[in-house]
Amino acid sequence: MKRTFIGAAAAFALAASAPCAHAQSFINVLTGGTSGVYYPLGVAIGKIYGDKIPNVKTQVQATKASVENLILLQQGRGEIAFTLGDSLKAAWEGEEEAGFKTKLDKLRTIGAIYPNYIQIVATAESGIKTLADLKGKSLSVGAPKSGTELNSRAILAAAGMTYKDLGKVEYLPFAESVDLMKNRQLGATLQSAGLGVASLKDLSTSASINVVAVPKETVDRIGPPFIAATIPANTYTGQDKDVPTAAVVNYLVTSSAVSDDLAYQMTKLVYESLPELANAHAAGKEIKLETAATGSPIPLHPGAIRYYKEKGLIK
Repeated sequence: MKRTFIGAAAAFALAASAPCAHAQSFINVLTGGTSGVYYPLGVAIGKIYGDKIPNVKTQVQATKASVENLILLQQGRGEIAFTLGDSLKAAWEGEEEAGFKTKLDKLRTIGAIYPNYIQIVATAESGIKTLADLKGKSLSVGAPKSGTELNSRAILAAAGMTYKDLGKVEYLPFAESVDLMKNRQLGATLQSAGLGVASLKDLSTSASINVVAVPKETVDRIGPPFIAATIPANTYTGQDKDVPTAAVVNYLVTSSAVSDDLAYQMTKLVYESLPELANAHAAGKEIKLETAATGSPIPLHPGAIRYYKEKGLIK
C-alpha cells in the first residue's frame, strides 16, 4: 500500500512538472519604424528564434525605436530590443531630457551590432549642401525623443546650432520625412540608421539629392559614443563621392527579468546567424562577433557573458 502511494505521488509530481519543462517562452522583438533598418533585422531575428529555440513564440513589434524600446524593456513589455549607444547610456543614467524620467536599471546588453550612420540628406532644390546651410531651412529630425532625434540635437549643437536656428523643425519618422521631401514641403532629413536605409534609397531614385557632410572636427566636439565615419560613394543614387559623417554603435538589449538560459540562446543565435542577418539588410554585414562584447555603457546580461566566455571574448 505504501509503495503504491509513493509510486502514485511520484507519478503525480512528474505530471505536474511536465508542463513547466515544456512551457512556452515568449520573445517580443522591439524594433523601429518599418522603413528603417531595425525592423527588417528584427523580423529576421524573430524568425531565427522561432525556428531554433524550442517552445518559443515570437512577435516583432514596430516602435519609435531606441527610447521607446528601452522604456518597454524596463516595463517588461519586450525581451530584446534595438537601441543606439547614446540612448542606452542616457537610459541607464536616467537622463530626463533624453526621455527617461528615472534610471532604467533592469536593462542588460546582449551585444554590440552595427554602427548607425548620421545621414543628412537634402533635396538639391533646397540648396542645402553643408551643415551651415541648414540655418533658416526646414529639417526633419526624427520622431520625438527617438534615438535619431537625440542624434540630431547632438550634431546641431556640435555645429553651433539649435532647433531655433532652423526655419522649421519636423519630428517625423523616416518614410514620412521622405514623403514631404518628394512633395517639396521639406528641405532635408536627418536619419540615423545603417547604410542603405530604404527611405533614403527611395528618395534618391525619385529626386536629385545632396548628402550633407558632418566634418571630423564636428564629430570630435561631441566625443564618444560618436565616432567619425564615411558614407561610401554610390550608397545612394546620385551620390558620386564619399561623404564624411558621424556614427554611433547600435546594441541589442534585453532585461534582467529574462532568464540566463534564454539570454544565452538569444545571444548565441544572433552571432551564429550573421549570414541570415546580412541577407535581411546590408547593415547586417557590419555585425561582427569579435566586437560584440565591447563598449556597452551598461552591464552585459549574464547569459550573454556565458556565451562570450565560451567564444573566448571574455576571460
